[in-house]
Amino acid sequence: MPELPEVEVVRAGLERHVSGATIALVDVLHDRPVRRHPGGASGFAAALTGRRIEGARRRGKYLWLPLDNGDAILGHLGMSGQMLVQPVDAPAERHLRVRFALTGTDHGRELRFVDQRMFGGLSVSTGGAELPVEIAHIARDPLDPEFDDAAFVARLRKRTSGVKRLLLDQGLISGVGNIYADEALWRTGLHGERPGDRLTRAQGVALLGHARTVMSEALSQGGTSFDALYVNVNGESGYFDRSLHAYGREGEPCDRCATPIRRIAFMNRSSYFCPRCQPAPRARR
Repeated sequence: MPELPEVEVVRAGLERHVSGATIALVDVLHDRPVRRHPGGASGFAAALTGRRIEGARRRGKYLWLPLDNGDAILGHLGMSGQMLVQPVDAPAERHLRVRFALTGTDHGRELRFVDQRMFGGLSVSTGGAELPVEIAHIARDPLDPEFDDAAFVARLRKRTSGVKRLLLDQGLISGVGNIYADEALWRTGLHGERPGDRLTRAQGVALLGHARTVMSEALSQGGTSFDALYVNVNGESGYFDRSLHAYGREGEPCDRCATPIRRIAFMNRSSYFCPRCQPAPRARR
């Protein structure tokens, strides 16, 4: 699933290519991606036709496009969603679900929502241009200028859950997914099962710093692409997977100590770590 750097790459592309464009036509080719819109496909199209896109914003892994009437197009890429900006005469993608004909853009372009697995979706957020109410509960992310480092570390150190589970808690910190949690923990030398309340303040600060750094590095490289499903708005893949130290490297030598990286099951996913650099916590007495 795309994480913060991948979604931010898409947001930046949308900001560059569709800001100021007017939606001339909305064509919903499959109802499922707009299932969260109360008016269904026809209501979704009616609410957006004629509206001007004012920009592109993000909170965690959610994207929204503010509109000139104060509403917003709210989107989530799910596991395989893509937001592509294409020439109007470009061949339709195999899994094209929704297309927006845009005016006011160079050479006449379309915004296309492509989603093979259809876990992602789009909806209209009434009055959501500044911040859609549907995602107001989601915490800020480490790349947000208004993220409160001290408050995050303090809250982290009061929790008894494992630190990896806390990094994935979107009410505590948003945008950190499985890949970057493993990478930040590897860089900090912490096992994902270390309880938050057994971290020192210095460890909490270091973990946050590494999470921010690894996501910034991934962002500079276009994100992490393990298959063709994650691409930017121009259909290009990121290449940060070449820089990963832990995630997806089971059996490979740790870049710090050469101990083979281990993989364990975690919340229907996997965790990757170095058993020497990131020793498991001792049981509480």
